[in-house]
Amino acid sequence: MPLSHPELLQLKRWNTPTIYNGWEQITKRDCAADAFNCEETCDFMPQMGPMVGYAVTLVIEPSNKSHKQVANAWEDYRQYVASQPGSKIVVVQDRDKPQVIGSFWGEVNSNVHRALGCVGTITDGAIRDVDEMTNAGFKSLARRLCVGHAHSVPVQWNCEVEVFGRSVQPGQLIHADKHGFLAVTEAEECELLAASLFMDNNECETVIAAARSCAGLTSDEAVQQINAAGAAFGAATRKRFGADGEW
Repeated sequence: MPLSHPELLQLKRWNTPTIYNGWEQITKRDCAADAFNCEETCDFMPQMGPMVGYAVTLVIEPSNKSHKQVANAWEDYRQYVASQPGSKIVVVQDRDKPQVIGSFWGEVNSNVHRALGCVGTITDGAIRDVDEMTNAGFKSLARRLCVGHAHSVPVQWNCEVEVFGRSVQPGQLIHADKHGFLAVTEAEECELLAASLFMDNNECETVIAAARSCAGLTSDEAVQQINAAGAAFGAATRKRFGADGEW
């Protein structure tokens, strides 16, 4: 079952690197190769902080006007979005990549999707009306800005998409901010918050605390103190997860 709204709100309190640190301890996947974006993203609303939600997926091709001939595409797509549970993030693959021809997103679409329970988008294409999208409370990670919408219509949805070098499945839990995004599996959801909080507290109580209390120490004493804190960090991580942590 999807996480509850309170649980999503708690995940939203932390940045995406913090959530990655927790995910690293609970995943069976390669922490150097899976779950996160491989290409650079641009957060056009960093002041809004992180966004958390379940992926609804979409493919567009703004350069191809033939897609406009498909009857009821908009209606069927909106029905799909509305039917999905929980806070939602629209993950959009732009077939025109690496070109940017037009934007699916602007003032109207951001307000419509907000009304359908979506908190933002990750698109490897472009957005426009960035101030109006911000005013709608609709966060966006994208490649760039552009002027027009061209022939932007829904082409395919509720399918696997690839954005910023990462494949995303419909329904995956996503955490995203100015650093990029993390898309976890259903099996990883239930432990994600607790693991992330543990790792953040572990850092604060060991390595960070040691580094912040080096005043008056010699350089050798400071190194020894930090090394000891790193060992304590690793020991706590092994006790909790049975694996080494970052330090």
